[in-house]
Amino acid sequence: MKIFKRIHTYLFVELIPPFAISTFFLTSVFLMTRIPDIMNMVVNYNAGITDILLLVSYTLPRFMEFTIPMSTMIAVLLTIMRMSGENEIIALKGAGMSLYKLLPPVLIFSVMTLLITMWVTVYGIPKGKLALKVKTIELARSSIDAALQERQFNSQLDGIMIYVAHVDMGTRDLTDVFIEDRRTADMVSISTAPKGRLVHQGNRDIYTIRLYDGMINQVNVQDHSVTNINFGHYDINIDLTAMQKNKPMEVRKDFDEMSLHELIQRIRVGFKTPEMDSEARLVLHEKFSIPFACLALGLLAFPLGVQSMSLRKSNGFGMGIGFFLLYYLLLAFGWSGGEAGRYPPVIALWLPNVVMGGAGIFLLIRNAEERPVHLPLCIQNFPAAVVARFRKRTTP
Repeated sequence: MKIFKRIHTYLFVELIPPFAISTFFLTSVFLMTRIPDIMNMVVNYNAGITDILLLVSYTLPRFMEFTIPMSTMIAVLLTIMRMSGENEIIALKGAGMSLYKLLPPVLIFSVMTLLITMWVTVYGIPKGKLALKVKTIELARSSIDAALQERQFNSQLDGIMIYVAHVDMGTRDLTDVFIEDRRTADMVSISTAPKGRLVHQGNRDIYTIRLYDGMINQVNVQDHSVTNINFGHYDINIDLTAMQKNKPMEVRKDFDEMSLHELIQRIRVGFKTPEMDSEARLVLHEKFSIPFACLALGLLAFPLGVQSMSLRKSNGFGMGIGFFLLYYLLLAFGWSGGEAGRYPPVIALWLPNVVMGGAGIFLLIRNAEERPVHLPLCIQNFPAAVVARFRKRTTP
């Protein structure tokens, strides 16, 4: 009994390093996709280092929802492949230890990552996505540049709508400017000018949009009178601090930004359209189906590692990525089909787990009976082909 405990402890500890490394690596790769958006914040909204770190931290839960199950499969696959390659599995079998007796530490490890992923999906993602939305709005409202996006009617500033055909971010020169100003009670001022310039008043949050050779149409809401004024130059002052105080922040929560309790209550209230009901139920099932992918993929990786003694670690890593891509493909098909109403959300999001888990149980039984199932050559050679292709591209 003590021997079994030692072996189980040894196997469990061996799973931790590849899991940690895979999680860090994959999460870093996913974060790389956020660099263009972060650079946009830096350039357009003058975001500081603190703001950038907050944006990255708010984005992490969404990535970890997928990187943790993926890393679980990779960790189990690489660990079992190493033990098989070094004949440790054969030695354990010779000592009377079957594959079923080696399974408990893998299941315990998979359940632990399942619980971590469930915490991420139930608590981390809603809070992170909502905080990301709020922070983005704060940055947009704290910078006049957010209201100067080219060829868009921008209404981020309270009482002012701005349209600019072209903005030179270096000189702050504006071309073809249209401004609707409703800050004065019972008066709407519409200013148009072919040229303009943004002027910053010192270090304060006060900006001036200076227009040249334009026209103002002032509409009195009460008596419906219109006054036309031509000007050589005209200044419109904007106090960002005062506007933020006058305009409270209102954030509408999407389904994936709601807490579990809020989402369940919203589903119970009902929706006007079946499409919205399907979307809400898909989000609800996703919070639990993706965490259970840790268990299904870990169970699948165990027999794959046992019968893949001839593969190298790099190929095992590629195999783990490949099977997770297959899982994600099934999940994407399930989500699209469930959203279209072709089948219930519970089937759409839980079927990939059933397929992967069922395949893992089948392979485990076959390997335990010394009747391993050989994968098709195209699947066996796929990781090696990907690695060879990558090396060919990177070789000068």
